[in-house]
Amino acid sequence: MATSFGAASAGAATLVPPGNRHAEQPGVPAASANRTRAARSTYDAKYRKVYALLQTDNALRSKIVSVSARYGIDPMHMVGAIVGEHTYNVDAYDRLQTYYVKAASYLGSNFNFSHGGESVSAFVARPQFQSCASVSDSYDLWSCREAVWEKTFRGRTVDGASFPNDRFSAVFFQPFYAGQTFGIGQLNPLTALQMSDLVTRVSGLPKLDHENPQQVYRTIMDPDLTLAYVAATLKTSIDAYRKIAGFDISKNPGVTATLYNVGNPEQRAYALKAENERRRRAGETPRLPEENYYGWLVNDKIAELQALF
Repeated sequence: MATSFGAASAGAATLVPPGNRHAEQPGVPAASANRTRAARSTYDAKYRKVYALLQTDNALRSKIVSVSARYGIDPMHMVGAIVGEHTYNVDAYDRLQTYYVKAASYLGSNFNFSHGGESVSAFVARPQFQSCASVSDSYDLWSCREAVWEKTFRGRTVDGASFPNDRFSAVFFQPFYAGQTFGIGQLNPLTALQMSDLVTRVSGLPKLDHENPQQVYRTIMDPDLTLAYVAATLKTSIDAYRKIAGFDISKNPGVTATLYNVGNPEQRAYALKAENERRRRAGETPRLPEENYYGWLVNDKIAELQALF
């Protein structure tokens, strides 16, 4: 089913209340700790840096409020995603202008989305992707292709070629180095491609094309463009949990930040739905969506973040 803005039904969704379900912050992955240590920084210093950017840049705060309203979400969802990414992924730049400069630099770069000399266009034309051929919406199309990668190609040898045991986005969509994300929202190119149709419908921005990677990279680096993709990603998670798992997570930025961090909201919503069906059969209470280390910080700092707006 295609993801559509504003299509979620109120239904009987259970409200997930604000705040953290965990009394203490869940463990932070080693990769995040290693990045922070390599930068000779601390999580608190990185948090303070992105907080300062939000605090001092009136234009950025105005953009966040405007884009959030367009997608029907509380601005704290966008703030939470931005703060989490720049605390546990990479440092924020001191000025928003730096993101515009970086965005422009990709227009003249010569790179493509490929692996082992095979372009992603040629790769998804393989017969294994035939089940995705009838899908048109960008979210469903790229999600279908990602699922085929996971089931058929990841870590396997297919037609005489060996494929890495890594995510589709890391193998084909990050030509500079695996795990690379960009911009104020630290989006990866595959997520941007998934959200393209929703952003085109709601914000009127041009549809992204995987055969034009420079356009994709510029979009996720440019704050005037990428914030719509951040909002669309968060809106998609909120809608998925309401429609699939029966939970309203719209009042808990820590949970939406968690999903922004880990990705695959529909898959996770289906998993939670299945778990709660098992729990009900066993006479147990349903499990609420929970925050990870990243979302825990957002909820822990929410009063300070709300004060900015």
